[in-house]
Amino acid sequence: MTLEITLVGGPTAVLDIDGFRIVVDPTFDPPQSYSREDVPITMVKTAGPAFTPEELDPVHLVLASHEHEDNLDHAGRVFLANSSKGLTTVEAAANFGENVSGLEPYESVVVPMHDGRELTVTAVPALHGPDGVWQVAGPVIGFILTGNGIPTTYISGDNSWLEVIEEVQQKCGPIQVAVLFVGGARFEALGGDYLTLSNEDAVKAAAILNGATIVPVHADSWDHFSQTSSQLADLFERKGLGDRIRALEPGQSTIAG
Repeated sequence: MTLEITLVGGPTAVLDIDGFRIVVDPTFDPPQSYSREDVPITMVKTAGPAFTPEELDPVHLVLASHEHEDNLDHAGRVFLANSSKGLTTVEAAANFGENVSGLEPYESVVVPMHDGRELTVTAVPALHGPDGVWQVAGPVIGFILTGNGIPTTYISGDNSWLEVIEEVQQKCGPIQVAVLFVGGARFEALGGDYLTLSNEDAVKAAAILNGATIVPVHADSWDHFSQTSSQLADLFERKGLGDRIRALEPGQSTIAG
């Protein structure tokens, strides 16, 4: 079994399990700005995706951690709506058709794969910022992927809490591959606190996820991402963890399991 992970840009990644292709948090818009009505912030997308949706065909499953534009932009919403199978939060799923299902934390669904195997997708919790912020940010989930011959893979979603990662490891581990949403996302209008993992907390997360291969995403292509994957890789090297991380630039791939 081969698990290949390709970074499309921002949070968007392709997980290819022997030809079964999963797209995580699709964002395919060109650079532009997005203003939110519920909070006084503007998100600025600074770079488009490394691949168009058509270049990723065929896609068998789409996972969307939540509905913020830096995780599910306009073109990403169309991509999810037109997918053969999508999984997201219960709240987000209500805005799509029957092909998109909502999951509560620790709820699982079995997805048949093209080769006759079955992939189990389990939603796991995520908290998008500190107390007082994540409640306003709204519901977010991550995902655990398991199956025969498939490395247990954790997709964190926009989670900034190490306690959440400890819980996921305890309930779903041992985790072999972790796709961590990093970048230290932050807005001064929201107090400047990290809304996703900072590089320093990503190192702590790697310690919790003992032995897991770390593939960072959510660290490029948006103005409010304050730290990069290359900076994270340098920090891992300084901490003696360089063999644990697979830092990618948009368009690059790695074999993670």
